[in-house]
Amino acid sequence: MWMSRIAGVCVAAACLCCLSSCGGPTCQPVTLGAASFASFGVLSFPAQTVDPLATYSLAGNTEPVLDPSMIHVGSTYYAFTTDVDPVSTNSLPIRCSQDTVTWILCGSIFPDGMPSWASQLVPGIQGLWAPDISFFNGEYHVYYAGSTFASQQSFIGLATNTTLDPGDPAYQWVDRGPVMASNPGDNFNAIDPTILVDTDGSVWMTYGSAFTGIKQRQVEPATGQLVTANCTCYSLATRPGSQGNLIEGPSLVHHGNYYYLFVSMDSCCDNFNTVIAYKEAVGRSTGPHGPFVDESGTPMMNGGGTVLLKEDAAWAAPGGGTAYIDPGTGESLIIFHAHDQSRNETPYQWVKTLEWVNDWPVIGN
Repeated sequence: MWMSRIAGVCVAAACLCCLSSCGGPTCQPVTLGAASFASFGVLSFPAQTVDPLATYSLAGNTEPVLDPSMIHVGSTYYAFTTDVDPVSTNSLPIRCSQDTVTWILCGSIFPDGMPSWASQLVPGIQGLWAPDISFFNGEYHVYYAGSTFASQQSFIGLATNTTLDPGDPAYQWVDRGPVMASNPGDNFNAIDPTILVDTDGSVWMTYGSAFTGIKQRQVEPATGQLVTANCTCYSLATRPGSQGNLIEGPSLVHHGNYYYLFVSMDSCCDNFNTVIAYKEAVGRSTGPHGPFVDESGTPMMNGGGTVLLKEDAAWAAPGGGTAYIDPGTGESLIIFHAHDQSRNETPYQWVKTLEWVNDWPVIGN
């Protein structure tokens, strides 16, 4: 994500139609239900009776963590996170838990380092970011991003596995290469992928940051690559009211009658300004492509969003969140990071329940 940081260093996290530009002649961005700018850029801050960051309850290997995503398989929860140590060869670490509370480091996607093609697409790259775990077509898919800080020279890559159990003889992460890429001047940034497998079996990748905001493309389930027959690039959310259009880290889920788009907004690196400090926000729509609006009715394409997480006296820059609705239990969770201000702003992993009040998510325990 291009606004995350650890120990004072900002870390960047990430359209290309079959590795061509999403803004090119055959891939024009589409915005559903475009609204006027009468309600431009005003966030919704619902009343909170309890600070969601008041108590930290996780234990074990929970730091440093940025941009986590999660899945529950059998008795184990698996969390996938950004590379935060540029000298480590273990790229895209994996953490495991039996209860979402106590976590251990249990592997990585690329234990021998990033794929060699990554540095060819993005010279100077130091790590991979924002992995998103999903399951479809009989395989686990991890989409991830590569870039350099505040750059549009970015890519989204893919690795797959038939199992997440490291003890299974079939356990092997297969490098599927790049899925899309962007370059300076494109009207999108190819980072921060997240996958929605819709109720009809269609697969959608939502992604993007800054520049022109959050985008969406359809994915072919059999290959995990973009659908070449559908080059539509949907525009879902943007933050034009902030310097640099600071929005990133989308997560899209379907619950009840609505689709919910979670995003991180504003700056991670000036956390003492409550107006522009990093925060997690959400909007909803009756369809997967938008238009998404917040609780006050402000379109997310106009800079709107209902804030779920914001900094407090102890924790800065909460965000990078991924919502997860367990298909087996129906449990709704959100996994995210926040920086401990008493420990040089080291980013820690958090897991909280999502409660649904009047068809809106609220951070629970």
